[in-house]
Amino acid sequence: HLKTSHLPPSSGVCRNFVSLPALDLDRLREARVVVDKAVKMHKVFSIQGRYPVIREGLRARGWVERCMVYSKRRVRRHQSSRNRTDSNYAMCSDRDDGELEALHNVMSRLVWNEMVYFYWTNRRKAINTKNLHKEQITNHFSKAGNLTTKTGLCLNLRKLHWFDSADPDTFFPRCYRLAALDERHAFIDDYRRTACTSLLKYIVEKDQYVQGERISHTIQAVKGMTFSHISIYYSALKVCEDFLQSLEHSDIDTNLETQQTPAQEWAEFLDSYYLVVHGGAEIDSSDYLVIHCKAMLQRMKIVNPQLEIEGIHNIWIIKPGAKSRGRGIKCANRLDQILDLVKGDPKLIKENKWVVQKYLERPFLIHDTKFDVRQWFLVTDWNPLTVWFYKKCYLRFSTQPYTLDSMDSSVHLCNNSIQKSLRPLLQRHRSIPVDNMWSVDQFKTFLCTKDREAQWDTVVVPGMKRALIYALQTAQDLIESRKNTFELYGADFMLDRDLHPWLLEINSSPTMAPSTPVTAHLCAAVQEDTLRVVLDRRVKRTANTGDFQLIYKKVRNSFPFVMLYVYLNGDNDGVLQMSFFIFRQLCWRLHHTVRTNHDCLL
Repeated sequence: HLKTSHLPPSSGVCRNFVSLPALDLDRLREARVVVDKAVKMHKVFSIQGRYPVIREGLRARGWVERCMVYSKRRVRRHQSSRNRTDSNYAMCSDRDDGELEALHNVMSRLVWNEMVYFYWTNRRKAINTKNLHKEQITNHFSKAGNLTTKTGLCLNLRKLHWFDSADPDTFFPRCYRLAALDERHAFIDDYRRTACTSLLKYIVEKDQYVQGERISHTIQAVKGMTFSHISIYYSALKVCEDFLQSLEHSDIDTNLETQQTPAQEWAEFLDSYYLVVHGGAEIDSSDYLVIHCKAMLQRMKIVNPQLEIEGIHNIWIIKPGAKSRGRGIKCANRLDQILDLVKGDPKLIKENKWVVQKYLERPFLIHDTKFDVRQWFLVTDWNPLTVWFYKKCYLRFSTQPYTLDSMDSSVHLCNNSIQKSLRPLLQRHRSIPVDNMWSVDQFKTFLCTKDREAQWDTVVVPGMKRALIYALQTAQDLIESRKNTFELYGADFMLDRDLHPWLLEINSSPTMAPSTPVTAHLCAAVQEDTLRVVLDRRVKRTANTGDFQLIYKKVRNSFPFVMLYVYLNGDNDGVLQMSFFIFRQLCWRLHHTVRTNHDCLL
């Protein structure tokens, strides 16, 4: 018979532990054997949230579930009609599959007092990793917010030069924290400078074809309005020239007061810019002016890798730095609008959580519709940094055709949580499904019709891998590395017209909801393959890892021993290089600490 000492009090268990169907004694004996074996092999797990694929995958591997324990407050929220005297209750599954599920619930009773060796939760704070034993496995790293918040990613990628020679501006749109005073000033300077280059591009492109359409067709001219103040173009050229000289340090002997443009002049310039580019006022230009604009844009392109994707409307996307699923995100193309949006939420300003990022105005479109790419990756260690890339991904479409005449979320945000409640335009191309999702195979088929299928493997995938590795390298010193910990992330990318991927953000606990046929298949597959990597490879290093591919594993460095080795071998240059590396890391950590304290004071 069952040992009742393993059973929690009846008043402290969920409905699945109450009124169980009668079970055959032979089945109960079999369950006891399974439980004894699982306990002996340390195969007891707990799950928080709805993860049926993980639950079934673990059970198939001989694991037995111990129900997750919840607080009394949550008990009241979920079962307010029941009077409870316990401080906790447990919940295994809200399925009701009769005898089989009842059997699993009985097995869960039997392991009630056993240690959990595998935790899968949907929130990082659900488990305090400091209280875990070293052999216990969990699916979240501590302090991963340095990677998965918009503010954290924005800050970290600025220190990429400490780890690699790559330029973050080649894969991550420029980003600023508006609550930090120095960064707000830097953003204002960037916005003004971008207005200047946008104006020059407008002059050059106004009679040229842009993705099959003339710019004069996409910008409606205001009847009866002609703009002939040629001085604004020379002002734009001067701002670009001054910026280039500052990069070359040619302005070192220039008086800063004479170099700065007064705020009033900037206000007048931006009004003129809005009138021409946003308002569509007719302009007077000459071949001489066009030649000078082209020459300046060629020079600016060398120092600004994002010049091509910037477009001419100077659109920026404003994001609350620690929210997900597209909540609170807005697009704006006027400087005063952007700054006013940030002023509207004092709490976010105080917590330094507003970021503004340059919007990709010229993305790659599918049937005139914008989309982004959700790409999964798995980190199984931070020291040494070990990264797995998932070969499958999916596309998320917006419901409305792409246009820059509207800043509405239905046009510019592709988050499923936003688009699923909107109705697609009737005129939208029939190959884009109502659920707004494509698999990567469908996208490859579309690229094949454009004779660009090869670029998925030669441009898109290598670009996404590089961007993720760069982002992870910059965060590895800030995230607490713990053995027997892993984390599955979801990165969002956009593709420009050359199919070059641009990293937008990285999400922890990416949704695994089977909300569409595409996600129903892929989300189940990525969860099963995650278990293959983190569990099956422990038993057999050559185990099948599904569609996960190991793309990066850094060699672990132990600085004292490495320095001793190179010293004993007479490699003085090696000692010098290692010392410089350590000094560089210490300088960065000191800089990060001072910068954080400075921002808190602001």
